[in-house]
Amino acid sequence: MDRQFYHTGQFAQMASVSIRTLRFYDTVGLLSPSRYTEAGYRLYTDADFRRLQQILALKFLGFSLEEIKACLRVGPSGLRESLQIQHTMLVERKQQLDKVLQALEETQRLLDVNTQDWSAILHVIQVIQMQQDNEWRKKYLNDEQLQKMSELSQASYTEEQRQQIAERGKNFTEADQVEASRRWSELGAELKRLMSINADPAGSEAQALAAQWTAMIQSFTQGDPGITQGLKNFYTNLGKMPEAERPVPMPYSSEEWAFINQMLAAYQQKH
Repeated sequence: MDRQFYHTGQFAQMASVSIRTLRFYDTVGLLSPSRYTEAGYRLYTDADFRRLQQILALKFLGFSLEEIKACLRVGPSGLRESLQIQHTMLVERKQQLDKVLQALEETQRLLDVNTQDWSAILHVIQVIQMQQDNEWRKKYLNDEQLQKMSELSQASYTEEQRQQIAERGKNFTEADQVEASRRWSELGAELKRLMSINADPAGSEAQALAAQWTAMIQSFTQGDPGITQGLKNFYTNLGKMPEAERPVPMPYSSEEWAFINQMLAAYQQKH
């Protein structure tokens, strides 16, 4: 019997997912089309549709992409055991999520005040790097964005540095998150004020900001030169990506980055 084939747009509409999601699942090896046309277009079948439904169901239950791959490989018997493990994990996560809910609401409030002020969530990016297993990050980033963030981290830090960051993140609490949100928002507002009055990056006001800025960065790097360089690498690599492909926007404009760099360079010379 001839199989029915569906082009990507048709298949996405059938499954109520985006074309971008299908392409991402293909890229990570979770769901590849049964066939390609001579022109390279993806063609999906009803069997692919059933597999996609399984993927979406497992994703809804909170399984990671790697866990979903494993479940699909082992079949129903392995899935039953995985579901029991997942149930236990979800009970534990619920307790964790209850603790961070207040912090999430505070971060959202800061963004509501100024949706363009990405400096208010600089700490969120840092915590994502520190806490690779925290479910609350999915409030801000989808699977594709998280994948890209992980790739950026791998390209920016050594494996040893990534392990150090993850270990440090175990002690990062929701209170720390709220405080970091507030502080980065204040620093970002001061940066914009100084630039609006054409302040000298080496002047007294900018240097006062530089001292606070340096302290915030060191709270993440803890003075480790390697992690400090890794953080610079992270934003350099993020800036090199095409704007449409960045998992998160750049927190500052090129002009703001230039001011920050001049301000910090002057501060480092004096100290």
